Amino acid sequence: MSYELTDLERNAALKLNADYRYEYFLSKVARSGELWALKDENGLLFLNSDNDETCLPVWPHPDYAKLWAVDDLKNYQPQSITLKIWLERWIDGLTQDGISVTVFPLQGEENLVEEPAELAEALNKKLAQYAQE
Repeated sequence: MSYELTDLERNAALKLNADYRYEYFLSKVARSGELWALKDENGLLFLNSDNDETCLPVWPHPDYAKLWAVDDLKNYQPQSITLKIWLERWIDGLTQDGISVTVFPLQGEENLVEEPAELAEALNKKLAQYAQE
C-alpha cells in the first residue's frame, strides 16, 4: 500500500532536479517499503537512455508513475514492487540482463540513470540510517 501523497508534496517533488528526486526516491522507498514501475498487458515499460542503455523507470509513488503513462503509454498502469523483493531478486536480474534503472523520471526533464547494484547500495544505506533512528 502506498503512502498518502498530498498535493503540496507532489507539486514540490515535481519541481526537484534529478539529484534531489533521487534522494527523495530513496527516502520514500525506504520508508514505504515499495517502489513502482509501469506495466501493460505485454509487460513492463522499458526506456532507452540518451546513451542507448535499456532502462527500467521506477517511481516512489503510483501517482508519479501515472504522470509518465500518457499518450502512447496510456495503457500502462502502476505496478507495485516491494523493496524486499526488489533487493532480493530484481537487482541481480536487471544486472544480469544489462538493464539500468531510471530513478523517478519526469517527462521533459533530465533524469538520472543508475546501475542496479549502485541503487541497491544507496537503498540499503538509507534503510540502515532509518533503522538507527
